[in-house]
Amino acid sequence: MRRFSAQYIFTNTGHPLKRGIVTVEDDGTIINVENTGGVLAEKGSVEFYNGIIIPGFINCHCHLELSHMKDLIPPKTGLTEFLRLFRTSREASQEKIISYASSADASMYNDGTMLCADICNTASTFDLKKRSKISYISLLEVFGVDPGNATRRLNEIKQISEIAESMGLPYSIVPHSTYSISTTLFRLLLEETRSNRITSMHFMETGAEETFLARHEGPLMNSYKESGLLSENPETVKDHASAVNDAITASGNLILVHNTYTDRATIRKVIKRGNLFWCLCPNANLYIEDHLPPLDLLTEENCRIVIGTDSLASNDRLSILEELKTLHSFFPALALVDLIQWATLNGATALGEEDKFGKIQAGKKPGLLLLKDVDLQKLQLLPESNIIRLI
Repeated sequence: MRRFSAQYIFTNTGHPLKRGIVTVEDDGTIINVENTGGVLAEKGSVEFYNGIIIPGFINCHCHLELSHMKDLIPPKTGLTEFLRLFRTSREASQEKIISYASSADASMYNDGTMLCADICNTASTFDLKKRSKISYISLLEVFGVDPGNATRRLNEIKQISEIAESMGLPYSIVPHSTYSISTTLFRLLLEETRSNRITSMHFMETGAEETFLARHEGPLMNSYKESGLLSENPETVKDHASAVNDAITASGNLILVHNTYTDRATIRKVIKRGNLFWCLCPNANLYIEDHLPPLDLLTEENCRIVIGTDSLASNDRLSILEELKTLHSFFPALALVDLIQWATLNGATALGEEDKFGKIQAGKKPGLLLLKDVDLQKLQLLPESNIIRLI
């Protein structure tokens, strides 16, 4: 048993506690949270830290199996060019994929992640996830814009789901994006995923998506033609809102990822679905499009925000704290307590794991992190802010 205290404790159950005390079992289960009213008497058994104690981070969007692609694609090329280069750079030996994924997994754990929703196109990282200190939910991603290949695409991902099932790994089958799935594949996928607890989809990541869906024109259409992946007359959903409201399962939670070019009209059309979460991966957005989501708009519309890192193909590090620091630097009015909630409790709720993660509360096992080198007067992150894992 250990007892921790710090200048502040963000429990996600109420206002931050000033110099509170958290008592934890050796296995990480919270026994008790004490509100000292800011008066911490000298107690030899209490470990006191100059910083903020927070729950472990929840990464709501990652691609662990792409970790070997770090630095292979130059930044700020735009999504269409990024995808073109991605297709020519992804292949690697299984040994290399696992080696880089293992290193990324260890770094992500040291950077404070407790739970991760990880996009998978293969089963290559399943053994690693089975052994990891991080709890993973594998989101098995389907894509295919050619309707003639729809049945084959779905059957391929179902084979991967059978491997996950046999290994006892939590998973969901999910669509990649509105622009990469034919309406035929969307229909097949809808039937297959009617009981999903969690669904995610890349959403409005580039302005070219709307042009492609509305008129089958623009950079994405040109890229498809050049790659030979699409016929002259593609079949797609007509817009992003119709995809959410008509083409995707209504069961469980839906995580919309990136949202870099989302707008108020779309938000108001899709919000009626309910159980909706908006995942921000700001460092990847800057890496690919050099553009950030309209965060002020998302908060004005009361969107529930969660945080992801995307992959090392589009990021320098799989660190939730680095994502929060980027958001804080571009949106300095953001309250630190809100940022931490997005990266912890909101993420746990989106992934259906709030009974265990996201709160510092008796009976839960959220992990404990010490947020150091912050402005404790203004409660703001600084460029040098960092994390130490306590539990």
